[in-house]
Amino acid sequence: MSVAMVIGLANPKAANTVQRVLENYQARLRAGIRRTRRRLAGFEERYAISTDRFLAEMTAEDLEGGDLEYVEWAGEAKLLEGLQAELEELANARFQLQ
Repeated sequence: MSVAMVIGLANPKAANTVQRVLENYQARLRAGIRRTRRRLAGFEERYAISTDRFLAEMTAEDLEGGDLEYVEWAGEAKLLEGLQAELEELANARFQLQ
């Protein structure tokens, strides 16, 4: 499904500003993805297990840090999923100036 969105701007030059804002937001999303991947890699190295396997097979009792560490690792995985989905949506957006 596709959605069209129209933004009315009083000043035509503002279109460049809107475009730059979207590009900057995409850059921040990419930085967030890199940061989250580094955090996940830390957990994966510590426990010698992939995040996918961790989510499928492990419980808080399996981790030295218990509940807190489990929530942190699972939360980082969920955050990565959301960041990637949002970046993909923006990457697929098309802009048309009239």
